[in-house]
Amino acid sequence: MTITLIENFRCVFYTPFYAPVALGTYAAEGLDVRIRTSPAAEQTIHALVAGEGEVSWGGLSRLMGMLEKGPADPPVAFCEVIARDPFFLIGREPNPDFAFRDLIGKKVAIVSEVPAPWMCLQYDLKCAGIDWSEIERTPDGTMAQNVEAFRGGDIDVVQVFHPYAHALTASGGGHVWYAAAKRGLASYTTLNTTRGFARREPDVLVRMCRAVYRAQQWIASNSGSALAEVVAEWFPGTPREVLGACFDDYKRLGVWSSSPLVSHAGFDFIRDAGLSMGRVRKRFEFDDCVDTRFAKQAMRGEH
Repeated sequence: MTITLIENFRCVFYTPFYAPVALGTYAAEGLDVRIRTSPAAEQTIHALVAGEGEVSWGGLSRLMGMLEKGPADPPVAFCEVIARDPFFLIGREPNPDFAFRDLIGKKVAIVSEVPAPWMCLQYDLKCAGIDWSEIERTPDGTMAQNVEAFRGGDIDVVQVFHPYAHALTASGGGHVWYAAAKRGLASYTTLNTTRGFARREPDVLVRMCRAVYRAQQWIASNSGSALAEVVAEWFPGTPREVLGACFDDYKRLGVWSSSPLVSHAGFDFIRDAGLSMGRVRKRFEFDDCVDTRFAKQAMRGEH
């Protein structure tokens, strides 16, 4: 069966979404999964609901936002792939005892391309008793622009993901102040479909979960450099040794899910962060947004 999988956008931390294609685990399940890139991250969930693909990936806060609109065929998450926040705060000097209050008085550049990194950091600040208005945010720029401003001395702390974080730390010009993955589980990115497709094609979703699970197991048992060899074609502009180092770091931090089962704790964090920042208005329950039947069946090895 041919499945159109709508890609949110291309980045290194999404590598476990490319791995089932590269490793052939989708093909082993009789699935011809064709990845089509969304024109913009904010349009991905809209494209799914509009029927432009059977499956997409993206964040749960966007899924909740779509559910609030009350679509005729609502979206649902069925497979977790990114279990923790993949972003970092990089400072100019070492700060092994970092506390969020250390950001006060610093010029901080926040990710502007997508809302989730700032949403989650804002919730971190709130939980630490800090109002985000106490933080001096620099004017919004892309991560690439912010990195250049950081290198030029115009920014004190920059929020980025790999390979930007790797580039700054490997050069000695930056130091990890905060790896957001260390806060704990946060169901950062899931495979999503519609309730209608889940009713019509439950076996397809089981097979997709089984393919992802096999890829997750392969990733867990192989090095970052081995994974870089497998997925290098997805990142033609990034040297394989850099990919391998980034992959090893994400593995060490537990960024990538070890199973396709969406965690309740990770869901709760994303929902509560969304509510805190006003990106989500309704306090959704887990079952409103997630269907775990397919992942559970896949992990049991059932057909």
